[in-house]
Parts: sequence; structure tokens; C-alpha cells
Amino acid sequence: MEQFHIEMPNHFSLPRRINRLGQLAYNLWWVWNPEAQTLFGLINKPLWNRLNHNPIAFLYKVDRAHLNAVTNDRYYLEFYDRVMAKFDAYLKAEDTWFNTRYPRLSDKKIAYFSFEFGLHESLPVYAGGLGILAGDHLKEASDLGLPLTAVGFVYNQGYFSQRITEDGWQETRNAVLNFSEMPILPVYDSEGKPLSISVELPGRDVHARIWTIQVGRLNLYLLDTNVEQNSPIDQQLTARLYSNDPEVRISQEILLGMGGVRALRRLGIEPSVWHMNEGHSAFLTIERIRELVQQGISFEQAAETVRKGNIFTTHTPVPAGNDQFPLWLVDKFFANTWPQLNLTRDQFINLGRQAQSWGEAFVMPVLALKLSDAANAVSELHGQVSRRMWQWMWPDRPESEVPITHITNGVHTGTWLARRMRLLFERYLGPDWWERFDDPALWDRIEEIPDAELWALRGHLKRKLVNYANERARDAWLSGSVHPVQVVAGGVLLEPYSLTIGFARRFATYKRGSLILRDYDRLLRLITNPDRPVQIIFAGKAHPADEPGKLLIQQVYRAVKDSRAGGRLVFLEDYDMNMARFLVQGVDVWMNTPRRPNEASGTSGMKAALNGALNFSVMDGWWREGYNGANGWAIGEDRDYPDPGQQDEADAVSLFDRLENEIIPLYYQRSADGLPNEWVARIKESIRTLAPQFSTRRMVKEYVNNLYAAAAERVEGKGKQQER
Repeated sequence: MEQFHIEMPNHFSLPRRINRLGQLAYNLWWVWNPEAQTLFGLINKPLWNRLNHNPIAFLYKVDRAHLNAVTNDRYYLEFYDRVMAKFDAYLKAEDTWFNTRYPRLSDKKIAYFSFEFGLHESLPVYAGGLGILAGDHLKEASDLGLPLTAVGFVYNQGYFSQRITEDGWQETRNAVLNFSEMPILPVYDSEGKPLSISVELPGRDVHARIWTIQVGRLNLYLLDTNVEQNSPIDQQLTARLYSNDPEVRISQEILLGMGGVRALRRLGIEPSVWHMNEGHSAFLTIERIRELVQQGISFEQAAETVRKGNIFTTHTPVPAGNDQFPLWLVDKFFANTWPQLNLTRDQFINLGRQAQSWGEAFVMPVLALKLSDAANAVSELHGQVSRRMWQWMWPDRPESEVPITHITNGVHTGTWLARRMRLLFERYLGPDWWERFDDPALWDRIEEIPDAELWALRGHLKRKLVNYANERARDAWLSGSVHPVQVVAGGVLLEPYSLTIGFARRFATYKRGSLILRDYDRLLRLITNPDRPVQIIFAGKAHPADEPGKLLIQQVYRAVKDSRAGGRLVFLEDYDMNMARFLVQGVDVWMNTPRRPNEASGTSGMKAALNGALNFSVMDGWWREGYNGANGWAIGEDRDYPDPGQQDEADAVSLFDRLENEIIPLYYQRSADGLPNEWVARIKESIRTLAPQFSTRRMVKEYVNNLYAAAAERVEGKGKQQER
């Protein structure tokens, strides 16, 4: 096995008494442990906030006087010692859930591949929900002690920053990331050179060096083609997410799938289970088969061997949303590969072939499904949609027997739960609540929380959101680069006493961000009612190449600027994980309006529910499973419409009727004690029913119990009869 090492930089000039802050900064455990973040914030809170809570940049830039001050503060040092002891205990723990539940599998490695990972705002290498889900999956895998290793890309230009012009048009800006100020570590070989791999692309080899991010107990390895061995064009392969150029896209997916396998081999990691998070990494199946065929095994035997350990998770409910490549492009990139597999060109194409309206294509989920023994969708309804969408691959089976199950997504509680809400749960759910928070029985204790205390906490979180929006608007005004109307549009008139609704997500057309504008006069009447005012906060980005999505933002922004709205419609630009936390923790209602059944799962509403916000959503994705009639509100019905226009009209009517006749009156209804007790009762019911069910604790356990353990057993050659 090749020797490699991860080099921990020693470039912080820290007082010896607190010098382990550098070690803590390079392990993202601090992301989901508020006390660890407080350690940095207590040194210099304004600088900590200004640097977007990036501890590496913070330790570089904080002045020595502030560091010396805390080393002379007995209370800080006691706090520091407690946090570091907790950190050490976490890393050294051997009695994790996985080791306790599956001791026989503790040496069976799991590889998790994803195109993006959303771990923290200081690492802007994610675009949206898929990346946030992947990041939450890693954090929970660490908490549960899974022997998991993740593989992805480090995008040296990150995902774009968004600026909205005075006319409402989205402008994009990219900045080259400074890895020396990020919690990313270089990996070196035994000779002290950067550890790297290469893949064959038409007419040349492309090289990628390997970096790593420590996520609690596990490592995420990232590939980076910005190395001198590559041409300037190839150096840009890992510069940005989701290129629209098909040649760049297929190159990226070859690098992720085939190159990712080679990276794990160079690292000496031999997984038993290979989990593909969406189809972007499906070429890993080709590389693993190629390895075996080169050892003299037939393609059929190699494919059967590889299939046993593969798991494929699909997140896409519409055929057009799946990655697919024209056959001429596959010919160009794989003409040297199929001979190495002992296949003809047609045999290779058949691995991913699917007929389309415009001709045949090589479709990545088809490849993944054909070469995986287990596949899952990400919600119950999405499972139904996926079985219907892919039934053509199993023509001899009824739709209900298509081998695609579902594991509904969840959110990582530690990352998304407000600090004060965590303390509240600790007081009333018991000191063991953190170990048991996926146990529904635990949450029956929620009734013990006094209504006044829960409502006061909700008011605190809303004030934090309002202050956050106000400060952003103030900073924009001070910059001198915005029109005065944009200051209003940015939330300077928000206040903490009105019913506040949040709508924040990727601005794709199917998410229908403008549905609430459909009856605009009625909307204006509702939000400007002096007795029962309503505030609606919008946020989100459209992909730079998504012109309809950008037009949707413009439509919303023009409504936001309308003086008749009185500043009660707001658009917060440059949505990221930091803003998301303020929103999901601070709004009263989380609104979601996708055109069913296009929302595979969704997770933002789960984060809102965890913090006491109530969901108001179409019966799609996770909400179809979560809604019970008393823990939020539904938009529309649990049905599909053949005509999208009819569906939009019906959902808009339902949205306005429920908002006007149920949600607004209930929020402003006060009991004799001055509290909205009926509203608080819904909050408690929402937390009680949704917090345990839609956590990654439950989700990752399901992956282990239902998919990972079975795959590891298959690889070991044990049948289901033996397993039972």
C-alpha cells in the first residue's frame, strides 16, 4: 500500500496555551458544535462575522492583542479546555452507533461520491440542495461512526456570488478561492510530492491532485486539476460546478467516477460499498470493471462482482434532468476504453443507452441502475415517480416491482438547530436527548415546554433574522453601489412583530417562485393590512445559464420594489448556508410551491420545522409524508394534474385561501394571556412529529440498515438466508 500523509499547516502564531485552536479549525466538527464556534467568536466577534465564520482566515488575521487577552481570561480558558476535551472524546470514541450495531462490518469501508458537498458557508463548493444533503450525510456518518470516505471536487472558483441589479436581473461573480485560508489540507506521497492521479481524455492525460477536508471522524477527498502538468483548459475542469458544455461535463464526470476510484486506490482505501449520490459519478462502475477485466476476469463476471457493492441514489424526478450524452461524444471519450473491457462499441453503449425524442443518448442513471444491486429515491412519492420513469428497463415487471426503493432525506440536526433551541430541548427533553433525537417517543416531552417560553424563543430568533437583514441593507447602503430602492428591497423595513413567511431555494421554474404573485392585488391587500400585516422574504439563485430562472427572479424582484408593497416583500441576494440558517430559524412560516411531482424530496422545510417554523407547502416530496393536518398547512391536494396550467391555478387559489382564512388569522389570534396558544400548539406538533422523522440520524441509519450492510454482505459472498 502506498504511503501518504496529510500535512497540517503550522502557520498560526498562537499563544501556546490555546495553540490547539489551529487543529480545531481544520476539522469541521466545529461546524455543528456551537461551543466550538463560540471559542473563535469570543476572541473577536466582529472579525469572526466579517470573515463569514471561517476559522482559518480568522486565525490568520486576528491580531495578537485579542489572542493574548483571552489567554489571560480564566473563564475563556476553562471554556476552551471543556470544548477541546469534548472534541478529543468525540474523535477517540469507540462505542459509536455503527461499531455497536455492526461490529462485524467495522472494517468494511464505504465510499460516498458526490458532485458537490455543502458543509459550511466558508467552503463555497456547493450549488444547492444536492450538495447540502451530501454535506449533512457526511456529518451524520461521522456522528454515527460509519467507516465512510467521501470523494468529490474542490472547485477553485467556488459557486458564483449573486448580485441583483436595480432592474432585478441576476449578475454572477466568481472569485478564485484561497485554499490557504480554507479548512482544506494537501495530501502528499511518501516522497513529499502532492499526491495525484490521472485519467485519459481524448488525446491526453489529465492530472488531478488530491486534497482533503476533515469532517469529524471521516475524510472527504477532493480532486483538483489546477496543476501545472495540465493545459490551461484542463486546469479549469474543476474550476466551477455544473458546466453546460457537454465536453467539459463528461470530462468532469470521467474524472469524478474513474479518477475517484484511482484516488482511493492511491490512498490505500479499499471500499466494500460504493455509494453514488446521483448519476454524476456513475463512471466509477466502468473503472472498477476495467480493473477486474485487466486481471483476466470476463466482463460479465467483473460486472457481477462490481454490481454487488454499488448503491445508486437518484434525486431527479424528470427524465430531462438526468445527465445524458450524445453517442458521438461517448465515442470520442471512450473509444479506448471499451477494448479494455473486452466489449464492442455497441455493447459499451448499451450500458447507458436510452431512446430520446431527438435520438439515442448515453444516460448516466441508466448506467448506474444497470450496474448497481441497490437503488433508492429520496422520498416515498419520488420512489413511485422513479419506478414509473425507469420501468422500461424492467419490461417484464409491473411498476410496483421495479427495484428502486426509497429513503426519505433528512437534515443534520447539529448543523441547522439554533443554539438557543438546542438549550431549550436540553432543559425539557432531558440530558440524553442528543443521543435519542431520532426516537419519536422522546419528542412527546415537547408538551412540557411552557408556551410562553417557546414563543419568547421564537421571537428572539425572528429578531435575529430581522437584524441580519437590516445590517445587510445598511452595509449595501454604505457601499454606495446600490439604488435607494434596493435598500428597501433588501429588508431595511423588516420588523419582528409581523407574520413572516420565507421562500428561499434555487430559482428553477418548476419551483414556481412567482406563484404567490399570481393574484397580485389580493397579495398586496393581505400583506399591507395594518391590523394583520405579513412580510415575505425571498432568496435564491438561478443557475447562470438558466435564463427562465433569472427571469423568474426579475419578476419577483420587480414586485419587491413596488412601493405599494410597503417594503413587506423582500429579496435577500446571494443566498448561502449562513443566510439559510437565519431564515429557517427566524421565519414563522416556510413556504414551498413546487409543481408536483417535480420536488424529489426537499430539505429546507425540515430545517425550518426543527426550529419551530411551520410548513406551508405543496403535497410533494417529503411534505407529503410529514403533513398530518395539525403540524402545518398543505397547498393544493394530494393529486397530479394532467395540465400544468390547471395545476398552477388550483394551487394558487388554495395558497391564497389558506393564507387569508387560516394562517394569518391563527397567527394573530391571542388568548387571555396574550399568547397565540393555538399557533404554539401547531409549533409543538410540528416539532414533535417532524424533528425525529426528518433527521439525517434516521436517514443514515436507514442507509446502513437497508442498503450498506446488505451490500457489504453481498460483497463478502453471504446470501440473504445467511444474513437472517
